[in-house]
Amino acid sequence: MNANAKRLAVIAGLTLVASPALAHTGGEVSGFHSGFFHPILGLDHLMAMLAVGVWSAVQPPCLAWRGPAVFVAMLAFGAVLGMGGMPMPFVEPGILASVVILGLMVAGARLLPASVGLVAIAGFALVHGHAHGTEAAGTLAAYMTGFTAASALLHVAGYGAGRLVTGTRFGMFASGLAIAAGGLVLISG
Repeated sequence: MNANAKRLAVIAGLTLVASPALAHTGGEVSGFHSGFFHPILGLDHLMAMLAVGVWSAVQPPCLAWRGPAVFVAMLAFGAVLGMGGMPMPFVEPGILASVVILGLMVAGARLLPASVGLVAIAGFALVHGHAHGTEAAGTLAAYMTGFTAASALLHVAGYGAGRLVTGTRFGMFASGLAIAAGGLVLISG
């Protein structure tokens, strides 16, 4: 097994440590700690955020920041909507679909126009943020700071992983299919 394949296997293995049951508690959460660990411990959030980073690794280096920046901005906006009680239909199905579609975006990253990818990223970030915001209670600023910081760090980790796999022949394609398959597993329950 070559070094890049080993790195990809380690990254894939780490995603199995997260628990989908912790993604959305159905109850209220508050504080920096809860906000920070929410995207890391929820497999749906983890895979989506990593996928945005991996997708960004294929973009021209001077533009690679756009996907993560759009995601974090729309994540915060969606959270504000959720905290404000603004209803949004299909949040959970949208989150699950985001993992599959973002995975497919990674698999076809070299073929997909960046503008289309950024629109999809914005929409998926909105539903992820709404889910975070709906569950928020107590110290809202600390909670938002926590989940936006963790999201940004996951984007950076995804970008790093993406840079590693872009050097392999089918690295991006295989990574994207792995993420999409993970999303299908989450959907199947």
